[in-house]
Amino acid sequence: MNEPARGRETRARIQAVAVELFTEQGYDGTSLREIAERLNVTKAALYYHFKSKEDIVASLVEDYVGQIDDLIAWGRQEPRTPQTRAEILRRYVGIVTEGHQVFRMLHQNQAAASSMSGSKGRSELFRERLRALADLLSEPGASLAEKLRPAMALGGISVAWMSFADEVSDQQALCAAVLAIASDMAGAAPPDQAGPAGAVAASSPSSRAS
Repeated sequence: MNEPARGRETRARIQAVAVELFTEQGYDGTSLREIAERLNVTKAALYYHFKSKEDIVASLVEDYVGQIDDLIAWGRQEPRTPQTRAEILRRYVGIVTEGHQVFRMLHQNQAAASSMSGSKGRSELFRERLRALADLLSEPGASLAEKLRPAMALGGISVAWMSFADEVSDQQALCAAVLAIASDMAGAAPPDQAGPAGAVAASSPSSRAS
């Protein structure tokens, strides 16, 4: 493995362990030393990638937003067809499912997350991206009702996954159900015309380093 790839892998491991610890014992109850110990690395090695816990959280949000930006860029290059809408929704479900643990952690640590620098702009970042995705799922000149349908579909994907992901044993079935309902709301082609719903988590458009 070359040096850049090793660095990306280490960064991703730090993020994953930090999410685990922040979820298990709280953001405020977790130290960088504990993250380093669970990773079995020195604090100096951890500091090479992140100077603080807040840096780790910021990187998680940036990675999530980056995946959505990649999806928006892809969607803007495609024709506005029911098949394209279906593929946008399928990929968005993949992004949401991959980010579930991060958003559960942020939900459990709302007080700490809201006190971080940049937290006020976080909701605006997500709002702008969801609006851009909703625009891609609508026809030019769409009526208000026609714009609301994809916006509600996108919002419903996140809410449904957050509400049921920890309660069901068959998450592929949950993916398929969420995608089918969202596709119907947004006027997209049936999910089987865009790709297998069970594979959404493995097919997000992002090629960014984790």
